[in-house]
Amino acid sequence: MTQTAPRPLDGITVISLEHAIAAPFCTRQLADLGARVIKIERPGSGDFARGYDQRVDGLASHFVWTNRSKESLTLDLKQPAASGILEALLAKADVLVQNLAPGAAARMGLSFQSLHQRYPRLIVCDISGYGAGGPYEKKKAYDLLIQSEGGFVSVTGGPGDEEMAKAGCSIADIAAGMYAYTGVLSALLLRDKTGLGSNIDVSMLESLVEWMGYPMYYAYNGAPPPARAGAAHSTIYPYGPFPTGGGGTIMLGLQNEREWALFCEKVLLDPALANDDRFSANFRRSENREVLRQIIVDGFASLSLDEVVARLEEAQIANARVNDMHGVWQHPQLKARDSWRAVDSPAGELPALLPPGRNAAFAPRMDAVPALGQHTQGILEELGFTADQQANLAAGGVV
Repeated sequence: MTQTAPRPLDGITVISLEHAIAAPFCTRQLADLGARVIKIERPGSGDFARGYDQRVDGLASHFVWTNRSKESLTLDLKQPAASGILEALLAKADVLVQNLAPGAAARMGLSFQSLHQRYPRLIVCDISGYGAGGPYEKKKAYDLLIQSEGGFVSVTGGPGDEEMAKAGCSIADIAAGMYAYTGVLSALLLRDKTGLGSNIDVSMLESLVEWMGYPMYYAYNGAPPPARAGAAHSTIYPYGPFPTGGGGTIMLGLQNEREWALFCEKVLLDPALANDDRFSANFRRSENREVLRQIIVDGFASLSLDEVVARLEEAQIANARVNDMHGVWQHPQLKARDSWRAVDSPAGELPALLPPGRNAAFAPRMDAVPALGQHTQGILEELGFTADQQANLAAGGVV
């Protein structure tokens, strides 16, 4: 990949009224493709995700992950003097992304209907917990709450009610951010055809419910939903974690009867087990999973993790080691594919993963994580503000 090759979104300007995860995750993907993203933050404090933790050399882990390659402009949108600055930015922008509190953007005159009259080519992407309209429109929404409302928690974790579990990452925010990202891309393509901007309404709830398609259809028409099965698959077996000798854990998965026969022959060294009536089809193996689990655990007890992996590989059975985060940082496949880059930040250089979906025609943009207000002066100069005017704005707490 050559750094001088044009990127798909070169020349596209995105203004983002964003905080936390969903909108910043969306706009970071746009920045990866070359878009100029101007992140508007509250003077003094900024995006509240900046204060979540200090795990990355004093910076917050969520913020570092979702905010590289952006420009930070501090602007107090509640002050009248800020509106002229925002309007000047929007007049030159292609996209506005916002995930303010429900109704806040409209109260500031930033609804699509209002903006479309002034800037007909502007694309407006609204991200919220529950979407516009309906009884939940103004309800506060955080990732865990959407995981609960969307049914994710109900099918995740162990079998007892007290063992329900959330995802270990912000899955509802990520889902909404990715649908917002693809929505903006499609709106840019549509504008090429019509000459007009359009409005994208993304809800975290609908984004996550779309991802719940399999368990929802499994429970169609009142049928029992999939049982919570921890790290195992709720309806396919054996598919999940098994202990090995020496305290290791292997994750394996069987998808069909051919693999089941090979597993019995080459891994458990018990070909006759494949014809046991209790295990002769997936639904029977799932029904008798406790008995089968004990057979597998006993078979692995005298083998090290590496020995189990070797047998599984010989049998061409899908398997994986259960890595912790330290293991992921050191993953040999990521190293072999040269998946890491260094990006600058207020704390110095930090490692960052190349965006998935590599395109051989261009290199993704991977610029610095911005300090709060780092680009305020430059953006105001670009808009024609003199040094005295900037000083007055700063003195008044506008920027």
